[in-house]
Amino acid sequence: MTLDATQKQHWTAEQIPDQTGRVSVVTGANSGLGLATARALAHRGGHVILAVRDEEKGRRAAADITGGRQGALVEVRRLDLADLDSVRAFSEGLHAERSWLDVLVNNAGVMAPPRSTSAQGHELQFACNHLGHFALTGLLLDLLAKGLDPRVVTVTSVNHRKAQLDFDDLNGEHAYRPMTFYDRSKLANAVFGHELHRRLAASGSPVRSVLAHPGYTATRLQTSGPTGLVKVLFGTVLRPLAQRPDAGALPQLYAATAPGVRGGELIGPDGRGELRGGPTRVPLAATATDAGTGRRLWEVSEQLTDVRFTFPASV
Repeated sequence: MTLDATQKQHWTAEQIPDQTGRVSVVTGANSGLGLATARALAHRGGHVILAVRDEEKGRRAAADITGGRQGALVEVRRLDLADLDSVRAFSEGLHAERSWLDVLVNNAGVMAPPRSTSAQGHELQFACNHLGHFALTGLLLDLLAKGLDPRVVTVTSVNHRKAQLDFDDLNGEHAYRPMTFYDRSKLANAVFGHELHRRLAASGSPVRSVLAHPGYTATRLQTSGPTGLVKVLFGTVLRPLAQRPDAGALPQLYAATAPGVRGGELIGPDGRGELRGGPTRVPLAATATDAGTGRRLWEVSEQLTDVRFTFPASV
């Protein structure tokens, strides 16, 4: 099925190809978009690893997915993306038990909290939304390279288009504004996903890097992190306009499973302002595809995470 914004019928989760035999990791899978993504993949026969910070919430999410669904395969593993030691431990655990992965969905995130720092001292949104996923992808890339039609899906936001990266103040020590730094972290996701695509393609890797954004979707993201007017605006005033998580997850599900998806593409909603609707290809900000910005963010991310990607030799 060709994806086209002019189609009268949207692509739905029922059109996810059979996932039997495929293994997917979904970060932030205990609620919201992550839970919706994990549920859809598991209900199409996939083995889904719920990568969650709170294992008890993860077990409840797993029970929700498998309840009344015979044969649904899910497992819960702890992953705190704001702690690079946790990211390494997660990777080591998977390497000890698995010889391949097919899909990594970099979904988890935090939004607009008061300024705080990660276990390694990085601004929390940049650390959790970008650095943790950068490190996780690099550490799991060898397993993904052995998968069938392997893909990395990194979830960004429509807000990435109004952000600029400030490499002189990535930690927000000089001028921290919660939403500004959220937007920057989402731009970092977009820059990373596209730069990863560029490097994978150049190396001849079978792994595809695809980007997705959910539009405006009602999740705990808008209420668990923000405070003050931001929380009121996104958590109350605008919430009736938001999609449900099952609808908001469709772009990342399409990116993760649909035939014909190309590396480097961004999949988002086809409605007005890309806030809601069925999945379609949408443009990335020029900054996200700028080669110089991609190289600089990559180098900074390597330095801050101490993770170096290993790509196969060009073919």
